[in-house]
Amino acid sequence: MDDYRRIADRIAADIGRGRLRPGQRLPPQRAFARRHGIAASTAGRVYAELVRRGLVVGEVGRGTFVRATEPDGQPGHALTEVAGDRGGSGPSLVNLELNYPATPGQSELLAPALAALLRPDALAGALRPAPAAGGAAAREAVAELLATGGWRPDPAGIVFTGNARQAIAATLASLVRPGGRVGVEPLTYPLVKEIAARLGCVLVPLAADARGPLPGSVAALHRGAPLSALYLQPSLHNPTSLTLDGERRGELAEVVHSLGIPVVEDRIWSFLHTGGAPPLAALAPGLVHLVDGLSKRVAPGLTVGFAAVPAGRAEAVARAVRSGGWSAGSFALEAAVRWLADGTVDRLVAARRRDAARRQRLVAEELAGFAVRSDPASCFAWWELPEPWRADTFTAAARAHGIAVTPGTAFSVGPARTPDAVRLGLASVPERELARALRILAGVARGGAAAAGG
Repeated sequence: MDDYRRIADRIAADIGRGRLRPGQRLPPQRAFARRHGIAASTAGRVYAELVRRGLVVGEVGRGTFVRATEPDGQPGHALTEVAGDRGGSGPSLVNLELNYPATPGQSELLAPALAALLRPDALAGALRPAPAAGGAAAREAVAELLATGGWRPDPAGIVFTGNARQAIAATLASLVRPGGRVGVEPLTYPLVKEIAARLGCVLVPLAADARGPLPGSVAALHRGAPLSALYLQPSLHNPTSLTLDGERRGELAEVVHSLGIPVVEDRIWSFLHTGGAPPLAALAPGLVHLVDGLSKRVAPGLTVGFAAVPAGRAEAVARAVRSGGWSAGSFALEAAVRWLADGTVDRLVAARRRDAARRQRLVAEELAGFAVRSDPASCFAWWELPEPWRADTFTAAARAHGIAVTPGTAFSVGPARTPDAVRLGLASVPERELARALRILAGVARGGAAAAGG
């Protein structure tokens, strides 16, 4: 019976025409059913269909709300919209969703290694297929890159992928069967939710406090139904920028060791920190699969991902890489080895750190007085919005001012209340443009109470 789809079509049309505005609350399902003369179960199917289409978002204990929309009436999709020309339909967005660090002069730094690869003899080798294990030189170079605080991974346990996202996917695929449960922070990297959906595994939010995931929560969830793995971001967590202190890392390492739970440790942003606590891989080496990559250090367009895995696990992860089609390209791998060997990556990392510090100072200046969680070394900030703003409504208001931000709903896992917060990606726009965008957003937050109330 398609009656519920026809009703959903009418609601969708109202949203597209602006009769229902972003952030507006739909009536409770029973009231909706009475208004339309349908059964409560049919109303539930209507709401589920609207959620499936990305037109509304349901928040436990609060209701169902119209999502923020693009100017053409189509639902926004966090982390996929690219700033730039919109086909002549209007000005470019200042895109604070994307977060690709870039520094002046990086092309000049990168070019010499690429030029060397363009010689016919070198190019012939660089165009061959790359095995998941890479080569000995690549494994040694990455082991040295990942070494920190007296810990250095075994080069024999390094597996290569096209990027860090693929390294996450391959390690999870090697650890978790369809239907398996993966414990994650209650706010997590959005693409991990997509990866989990494609692999058929279930993300389970861990309880957390201001210092990060609670070790007792890991044990409690595992007792309820076994966890196949954990996915954690201990350093410069996306989106909150939290870095776990040494004590909490030790507690988490102890509990996963006692329970035998494998861990995927995402360290993609850790290079921005100097020093600090050791990785979880150093504390639970037989269980932790550390994933990282070069996209944030070097450039998003020519990159390599890698996983440093426990002894005996490299072939299982390599099989997942091959079956998923996630292999690194030989040309990118050869370039990466050269950039690592000649110090180019070190120079780019130093520049990225200086750039991040400057951008965080802009956040502190322009958003002074607001509840912003970040780290002086981070490339993003987590803004807990003032009352009465909701994340989706603020996202729509920001877009109306030509600025794209990521609502907290993109990071939420499980049925808990959606945070009234947005993530600001700081790395992808020029500093002057960033300062202006932050100033505008601050004005929207201070002066838009009427818009926020719908």
